[in-house]
Amino acid sequence: MLGGATCVLRPKFSVSQFWDDCRRYHVSVIQYVGEVMRYLCNAPKRENEREHKVRLAVGNGLRVEVWKEFLQRFGPICICEFYGATEGNTGFVNYTGKIGAVGRANFIYKMLAPFELIRYNVEQDEPVRDERGCCIRVPTGEAGLLVVKITKNTPFNGYAGDRQKSEKKILRNVMKKGDLYFNSGDLLMMDHEGFIYFQDRVGDTFRWKGENVATTEVETTLVAVQFIQEVNVYGVPVPGHEGKIGMAAIRLKEGMDFDGEKLYTHAKDFLPNYAIPRFVRLQVRDPFGWPFKPRGRVRGLEDPDLVGKL
Repeated sequence: MLGGATCVLRPKFSVSQFWDDCRRYHVSVIQYVGEVMRYLCNAPKRENEREHKVRLAVGNGLRVEVWKEFLQRFGPICICEFYGATEGNTGFVNYTGKIGAVGRANFIYKMLAPFELIRYNVEQDEPVRDERGCCIRVPTGEAGLLVVKITKNTPFNGYAGDRQKSEKKILRNVMKKGDLYFNSGDLLMMDHEGFIYFQDRVGDTFRWKGENVATTEVETTLVAVQFIQEVNVYGVPVPGHEGKIGMAAIRLKEGMDFDGEKLYTHAKDFLPNYAIPRFVRLQVRDPFGWPFKPRGRVRGLEDPDLVGKL
């Protein structure tokens, strides 16, 4: 916009009108999240859908299969997938069009923004450390937790008014004693050419509808419902959708019945739409045999076919 470009904003996204709008306003660059591209690919085909001036698409969250289908269907558009976070101290941009990659790193980039991909224990929800107490780099081709060194050039300013949350994002003694790294909470993988690929979120968040859902926030909200004793919220993959959708594993208070309507109303009143769990699992005891604990992630039970829909 500083260079004189025109920005076209629509009150609401419309799949059926998207390409018509692009033609009408001579759009050359579009911005996306992964779900938008999937919606466009799922729309009925039209004879003129390649008749547009769009040359570049910039965004994130685009899956490989959708990426390929989008190019095949709508023409040779350069897709510039990127990775970053508002609170993060680095980011990547795929300016080459390499399908599936979120960017590329070389030794110069690592000098300017030192980062590491370290081994991560998903079950324990923590980095793996060696006998010295330091973290372990993953080999090329293996997914690892992205951590970025906190320096003058790559500072981490934290979350405004939330020192405790800020402290949780800092890892100490990563490569050597006394160093500080920003914990991205994301698993990434680097191939032999230096291309970087997003793999998954870890810990107490998951991504849905292009938004990061904080499970602790959702749990704190839901446990206020009268009939809920304990609740554990986590993300589950759903075929045909990007990211993961919310699942709430609930243990009821003794002598009380489940009320789906009351639960939904409460969630709708106190949570943003993307954070509302769409699936509910009622539990009498933990399926693995140990006591049900809200902070213990429910692993291996991510099949939506086994749950009731809220």
